[in-house]
Amino acid sequence: MLDIKFIRENQKLVEEKSAQKGYSPNIKKLLEVDGSRRKLIEEVDKLRSDRKAAAGIRDEEKGTKIKSSLKIKEDELEKLNEEFYTLVREVPNLPKDDVPLGPDDKSDKVIKEAGKKSKFAFAPKDHLELGVGLDLIDVDRASKTSGARFGFIKNELVILELALVRLAFDLLTAEGFIAVIPPVIINKKIAEGLGYPEYETGEGYKLDDQFLVGTAEHSIVPMHMDETFGESDLPKRYVGFSTAFRREAGSYGKDTRGIFRVHQFDKVEMVSFVDPKDDDKEHQFLLSLEEKMVGQLGLPYRVVNKAAGELGFPTAQKYDIEIWIPSQKMYRETHSASTNTDFQSRRLNIKYQSKNQKGYVYILNATAFAIGRTLIAIMENYQQKDGSILVPKALQKYTGFSKIPR
Repeated sequence: MLDIKFIRENQKLVEEKSAQKGYSPNIKKLLEVDGSRRKLIEEVDKLRSDRKAAAGIRDEEKGTKIKSSLKIKEDELEKLNEEFYTLVREVPNLPKDDVPLGPDDKSDKVIKEAGKKSKFAFAPKDHLELGVGLDLIDVDRASKTSGARFGFIKNELVILELALVRLAFDLLTAEGFIAVIPPVIINKKIAEGLGYPEYETGEGYKLDDQFLVGTAEHSIVPMHMDETFGESDLPKRYVGFSTAFRREAGSYGKDTRGIFRVHQFDKVEMVSFVDPKDDDKEHQFLLSLEEKMVGQLGLPYRVVNKAAGELGFPTAQKYDIEIWIPSQKMYRETHSASTNTDFQSRRLNIKYQSKNQKGYVYILNATAFAIGRTLIAIMENYQQKDGSILVPKALQKYTGFSKIPR
């Protein structure tokens, strides 16, 4: 959440930047409740001081009257606190100044293109045609066991998935990232602390009062809830592998074909906890690692600075990497790198302590590999005329084979 002091001093800015992301929190009401709450806190503190003084001189009659008044005020304050925290948590993180303005991806800014798009002397197939033909993907049987938008990954494609995981972990642990396989279930308090409304509004899978994670980040970030990092602890970086679960409500058309947009997929994710002054540097570092991994696969891609209306509730800025998908004749998002600044750390109480100051850490996350979409990109860009699929050289030491034969 945002610092209430910042909101008090920048009401118009908060309203404007919230609107840029498509949100309209009631800032006027929030500040009214904040003012009443602050006044009531002073009154409660005064009554507590008076009660202590009455006890010191053993004035029981006065102490009883103060106690009665204090109980009323404390009950009022409890209700105001609840209203205050509800209202302040409805304020999104604000987009940074260099985020493109606009309500959707039409306003995204492409900042880089790299790699050569595949040219075929034959009509290329899409990933599902390739997957079915080579017995790598089975969505028909998955629909029997689990419903629409699930898939079985089979045979060599399983080995290719594990190779992607190994590539990411080898590269990132060499950079000092801590390897972790996190839980895939989080409780309601954590879901609220992360600041993703999707958990409550339909995209998340709910299990009683718990949720299945939408990415490994969602259980890695709260690992350090209610903790304080020392100066020498930062940056603290994790690379996690987990299955992710999303309802993907409202998706349709070509995105629901095959395994492009499914309810369950595997993902390797990066998470960083940093000193606030290192936020921009860390964001660029995570993006560079994403580019390095995609580059090692030899896939054509572009980097996009996402528009304000495309940013999630806790996100201040996000870069996407989009890989060229031949069957769709367009770039599609496979990676994102986001900074949530101190928005989540305030909600989860994750701090840092240095010699000169104490504050809330900045938290960033980035995709190493969204496995399903990366497999699609490899299959389609490396397909051959005879229906086989070449394996990128960077993965061959993990797979033990250079081609998925027809």
